[in-house]
Amino acid sequence: MHWVKDGAEALEYVFGNDPNTAPHMDGGLKLILLDLKLPKVDGKEVLEKVKTDPQSSSIPVVVMSSSNDDRDIEECYQLGANSYITKPVEFENFAKAVAELGFYWLLLNEGPDK
Repeated sequence: MHWVKDGAEALEYVFGNDPNTAPHMDGGLKLILLDLKLPKVDGKEVLEKVKTDPQSSSIPVVVMSSSNDDRDIEECYQLGANSYITKPVEFENFAKAVAELGFYWLLLNEGPDK
């Protein structure tokens, strides 16, 4: 698991040219958990760039946001999100939700072969 602090760092992590920080186009990136309210580059822009690039478009993206606004949900699915989850407020519930997401997407879900 790798955490980034903002949308610009997320894009650099996925698409960057530095082999030390962007090992992801070789199939090493299995799942992106994405918040919508990111500094510098917002989550929707990150989602759009990941899903429109042929090298990263098959990486599952799960949007986790405090927003349950129907427009946000609809737009994220139109941009290619694989799932949209409203984040639990309490940390314990949030940690449990992330663990369950990881179990599903990384162990149960069958993704395309790279």
